[in-house]
Amino acid sequence: MKEFETDIVIVGAGNAALCAALAARERGARVIVLEAAPESERGGNSRYTGGTVRMVFNGVEDLEQIYAELTEDEKAHADFGSYPTESFFDDMGRITQYRTNPDLCEVMITRSTDTYRWMKSKGVKFAPMYHRQAFRIDGKFKFWGGVAVEVWGGGEGLVDALFKAAAREQVTVLYHTRARELMLDDGAVCGVKAQQDGVPVTVRAKAVILAAGGFQSNAEWRSRYLGPGWDLAKVRGTRYNMGDGIRMALDVGAMPYGNWSGCHAVGWDLNAPEFGDLSVGDAFQKHSYPFCVMINNEGNRFVDEGADFRNFTYAKYGRAILEQPGQAAWQIWDQKIVHLQRDEYKIRRVTKVTANTLEELAGKIENMNQARFLKTIAEFNAAVMTEVPFNPNVKDGRGTRGLVLPKTNWANRLDAPPFEAYGVTCGITFTFGGLRINTSAQVLDIEEQPIPQLYAAGELVGGLFYFNYPGGSGLTSGAVFGRIAGDTAARAIKG
Repeated sequence: MKEFETDIVIVGAGNAALCAALAARERGARVIVLEAAPESERGGNSRYTGGTVRMVFNGVEDLEQIYAELTEDEKAHADFGSYPTESFFDDMGRITQYRTNPDLCEVMITRSTDTYRWMKSKGVKFAPMYHRQAFRIDGKFKFWGGVAVEVWGGGEGLVDALFKAAAREQVTVLYHTRARELMLDDGAVCGVKAQQDGVPVTVRAKAVILAAGGFQSNAEWRSRYLGPGWDLAKVRGTRYNMGDGIRMALDVGAMPYGNWSGCHAVGWDLNAPEFGDLSVGDAFQKHSYPFCVMINNEGNRFVDEGADFRNFTYAKYGRAILEQPGQAAWQIWDQKIVHLQRDEYKIRRVTKVTANTLEELAGKIENMNQARFLKTIAEFNAAVMTEVPFNPNVKDGRGTRGLVLPKTNWANRLDAPPFEAYGVTCGITFTFGGLRINTSAQVLDIEEQPIPQLYAAGELVGGLFYFNYPGGSGLTSGAVFGRIAGDTAARAIKG
């Protein structure tokens, strides 16, 4: 058996965990991080993210404090807009049907900007999100949906920067070490029992921070909590998020909290592998659907593709796709709109069909009800409100008229060949159910009292997201509460 002793042991090694480690080191605490994955796959789900950041900003002046650099030419040719505190609150309330925990939500929102400034000071680089969050109209980019920032280099860039900072701060990382059990001493958590390459490991500590992600990689738990069929979903990220952190905390009396039947799930390439592939990263996603038409194998539309900006619908439409026959759907494009596709549509490993006519396209899509497919598109084309100007940067109101299932914005007739169809299925990102914490990131028991010396942050925290999710707020939650957990635990240790 291997034995270690430290001030704080952190379970997990993604965004939330490493922010916790860096915050704890600022207070002088010794830190050991347990990473279930080997070093080559380190970083948890954070490694697979596209790097979208949601934060409060009141204008370009606030963003200049976050970006690695912003030239005068960029400022002259971009409308960054603003995203005040009130808008972030409104979006969190609206998207979660007003179930989000108000205290946790307030902390996440009000500390978002300061946390990203702090991360920048640790070496994380941020940039304007030109390619995925703005379209150039009349020579000027306009950012939409409340998001204008991304991590430089996406998930890879985020994880690399955080691990470099952790190395500078002398944070010890134990790889291929899966936590199994929390240790208790007179009711207080005093360490973690783990296993490293088959060898038992004991890490004794004055505090434990859980930041090991949700249970999205666990097919049995998905079926148990999300419902039938969820065992068939693809996993967008790491294979190592099995719910260990949640299970260990529940075993010592923690309160389960949040939307246990809910998750963040998106449209994902139909033939993507079972788990995330680091050589592809986030590029199996297909998130330009607001501008096309989505049709299932029965030949029917099943969602309002243009109900809202992509940021506010993509995390729930994965569930809608999973509910379709064969857990599949097809995004249909013509040449008028293909220029609006994000870069993920251009990767080599893509499920794509092309044809010069809609009849030929329908015949090339396996298992498609061809007659119903053609009827659906004909009815859609006839219903488009062509008199309304098309503008991808705003909710333009260019919808359909007379359809049972309308398209609210960004409707265009499919009449400019060649046509393209992209096969998608459901890709799960993370689960919404988890542990209850307070605003100091302390894990609470079933009587809503803090469990001594136990903290949590990241995807395994419940109570923030219900039903849906505003894009970019997952990284924000992890960073904000990770920083709080590390700081709170270290201050408690130091007296």
